[in-house]
Amino acid sequence: MHSDDPSGSVAGVIEKLKARFADRCATSQALREQHGHTTTWLENQPPDAVVFAETTEEVAETVKICAAANVPVIPFGTGTSLEGHVNAPEGGISIDLSRMSSVLEVNSEDLDCRVEAGVTRKQLNSYIRDTGLFFPIDPGADASLGGMAATRASGTNAVRYGTMKDAVLALTVVTADGNIIRTGGRARKSSAGYDLTRLFVGSEGTLGVITELTLRLHGQPEAISGGVCPFPDVQSACQAVIMTIQMGLPVARIELLDSMQVRACNSYSKLDLAETPTLFLEFHGSEAGVNEQSETFSAIADEFGGGPFEWATAAEDRSKLWAARHDAYWSGRGLRPEAQVVATDVCVPISRLAECVTQTAADIEAEGLLAPIVGHVGDGNFHVQVLVDPDNPDEMKTCEAFIERLAIRALDMEGTCTGEHGVGQGKQKYMKREHGDALELMQSIKEALDPHNLMNPGKILPQS
Repeated sequence: MHSDDPSGSVAGVIEKLKARFADRCATSQALREQHGHTTTWLENQPPDAVVFAETTEEVAETVKICAAANVPVIPFGTGTSLEGHVNAPEGGISIDLSRMSSVLEVNSEDLDCRVEAGVTRKQLNSYIRDTGLFFPIDPGADASLGGMAATRASGTNAVRYGTMKDAVLALTVVTADGNIIRTGGRARKSSAGYDLTRLFVGSEGTLGVITELTLRLHGQPEAISGGVCPFPDVQSACQAVIMTIQMGLPVARIELLDSMQVRACNSYSKLDLAETPTLFLEFHGSEAGVNEQSETFSAIADEFGGGPFEWATAAEDRSKLWAARHDAYWSGRGLRPEAQVVATDVCVPISRLAECVTQTAADIEAEGLLAPIVGHVGDGNFHVQVLVDPDNPDEMKTCEAFIERLAIRALDMEGTCTGEHGVGQGKQKYMKREHGDALELMQSIKEALDPHNLMNPGKILPQS
């Protein structure tokens, strides 16, 4: 419901929220648009108001006020999602969790911690640095941990450390009726009841608002080595990745940049890499272990015409490389500064990676698109950043047709339409093709937990 709803329900809710939260309930146009979206090409659909919550109880109070008037609720972390997750297509109240930014406890002996949802991954790692532990999930953006759980985020370390579904032990969630529940404890495994934690991880705010997380931590590795390895073409680079994974080499990160993305990184991040498809790699372990892993990978690369593998053992050199990788979005924009980025991702079984990436590169070339490829290829996940003029309908039509072909290509290879961006609004139309009859079960769960469709409506599930 929008603020011009004749019943006045939204206006009444905003009045109550202003009385309760004073200036922490904001209605300015600029702030509302900021909470619509920040990094997506989809139309901005701002909420009617934004509440800056500071405790789980305040989130629950806000949800109860909204539920009583059938007003939608949209959780907001840092706004870095790419598929319209924080848009408000039916209006409603955005609950900004950024002020819930406390690390509540760290249990070094058990390798876990409990944090509020607004804590970012960089903030957490800074807080625990002196304990010898670290949190490995790294999507690039300094996203909030609540948002990362909501979108089931992953990133460059996923090939070794898994994704958010592997990192979350328990959640505190405010449900659609404003109740507060906890989905688990600190035990590393349990056979007691339904796995509600995994249900809420990846639910994109459509089942409840995540306010606290209990997370697995890992010991900082004794030694880290890594570097870059050029290849003559994308096919050979992907074949090297496939063999690396199939041999069980415990690589921590293995990232593909195509030649266009390497050129962008050279310009933006002041690198001097050969402008050819390149793998960025990192190995974690003991000194002897990482040296052996690096040498084994060098042999694999050589078999597929790649190399030489240039080591970057100094911390500052590795940091420069990974900063360049994380800045791929911004460096890609530099290839056509006046354009907008339409970012998309898919994930396929590792054995189909070379085929999928090669076909996608050929598709890009055939359409005459400017679209660098970069990806967490160690788990079959890659991204394409299409640079287009959003005011040019022909370009947008070409772009949208390409994205659809890419999603269907991945699905036909028994993959998924999104490996880590999530569904949001942008990929709803592929959900039936990917999940078949299981989609009806998802809709039944949504109806059971949120019967009035107030929790982030218009996301994940196709609208009937």
